[in-house]
Amino acid sequence: MKRRLPPWFKQRLADPSVMSSMHGLLDGLSLHTICQSALCPNIGRCFTSGTATFLILGDVCTRRCTFCAVKKGRPIPVDEAEPEHLLKAVIKLGLSYVVITSVTRDDLPDGGASQFARTVTLLRESVPGITVEVLVPDFRGSEEAIRTVAESGPQVINHNVETVPRLYAEVRPGADYSRSLELLYTVRKLDPAAVTKSGLMLGLGEGREEVIEVMSDLREADCDLLTIGQYLQPSAQHHPVIRFIPPEEFSEYEVVGREMGFAEVASSPLVRSSYRAAELYDKAKA
Repeated sequence: MKRRLPPWFKQRLADPSVMSSMHGLLDGLSLHTICQSALCPNIGRCFTSGTATFLILGDVCTRRCTFCAVKKGRPIPVDEAEPEHLLKAVIKLGLSYVVITSVTRDDLPDGGASQFARTVTLLRESVPGITVEVLVPDFRGSEEAIRTVAESGPQVINHNVETVPRLYAEVRPGADYSRSLELLYTVRKLDPAAVTKSGLMLGLGEGREEVIEVMSDLREADCDLLTIGQYLQPSAQHHPVIRFIPPEEFSEYEVVGREMGFAEVASSPLVRSSYRAAELYDKAKA
């Protein structure tokens, strides 16, 4: 059973006309957003401000993480026109900073890396001065796939470790904690100028010391930016919320992270991977 949300999750309802307009734009361009697919609690705030985190490679994932609301199953073929559709949305919304993520596509030889690269290249060639952040899957540890994405020139490469190693088998079947850390090491090796980023969800059953250890591992991998937010159970079939973390504990992790040397840490209950993405990037480049 889903637990009642604590009072600090209350948010103002978004303007229905703005939400309808955004949905219409995205539907008209055959685009998906992680905001919609993952039932993000910030969707109203983001759509009202005219921003979204775009989801490429379709909206069906080949893995079965127990925390995630994204559809699972057999994906449809990759839409070759997807990069052009995304470019149209970026121009229509007047975005200068765009975040692109994807479902995991273990069915594709390169895990979808070439589609990421095509999208990033098109945006950077077509929109002067744009900053592109990608939130990538682990590509099953393929350095060639990671290289393909890195060489397309995104300014920020994000890969979420999501939770502590002890919970991986239960929460992220098919993923591997060491492999995720290695991806961040590899990005730094391939493109020392890129800003690297990762994220954690809390409330899945982790302990404080485990969280601190993951943060330390990320700094060992020279990760620049970190987001930490509260896990919310999408449905009764998903992993339960073991605990709602109070805001003061999130604030403590923010302080600890900065002391460790992260360029910036965004840590509060409603934080998600793309939360204040442009602001965090500016901190990393300062």
